[in-house]
Amino acid sequence: MSEIGAERNDGMEPSPAHSGMTHFLWQQLPYIIALVLAVAGVAYTNASHQPLVGYWEFLALAIGVVCVINKWPELDGREARWRLIWTQALHWVAVLVAMNIMLVSGVQQLLPTPATSLVLLTLLALGTVLAGVSLLSPQIAFLGLAMGVTVPAISWLQQSIIFFLLGAVLLIGLCITFWLRQDRSPKSSPANTGSQTEV
Repeated sequence: MSEIGAERNDGMEPSPAHSGMTHFLWQQLPYIIALVLAVAGVAYTNASHQPLVGYWEFLALAIGVVCVINKWPELDGREARWRLIWTQALHWVAVLVAMNIMLVSGVQQLLPTPATSLVLLTLLALGTVLAGVSLLSPQIAFLGLAMGVTVPAISWLQQSIIFFLLGAVLLIGLCITFWLRQDRSPKSSPANTGSQTEV
């Protein structure tokens, strides 16, 4: 009886590869969420044409907290942990100051709203890369690089969407023209072909 229970328990336990992948994804979840929130913020700003000032500030603070949480288990001693907290606080305060300089009314008049969101995302990406380098954390540095890559990708999509639309309109126009030409072509009936063979 105990052997049957042991077999059932063995069958219910997840495989080591599955639990390892789940653990890896769980560790990467904060970075994935931060990247998705950054791209969603730019997409919303481009759609609504309204800057999300508080949103970018919240995202910068959230990434700062992720940086501290990422490095915290590796540090021993109260002094090292306090140094981590105040250096990260100074780093992200500098990023927030740079962001707020871009939001001053005089600077805002020079930039359209979608460009402002891209500039704020660039500053956030730069701050994240520098935090990853100073903490020797490849995950945080990669998060910053991924955010930085989204900036030219989003601007490229904005510029090329017109070409995509024009290409779609051209393709639809060619399809309609081809379809109408097939409808107008004379159809040969069996009666006509029989009378022509007799003559």
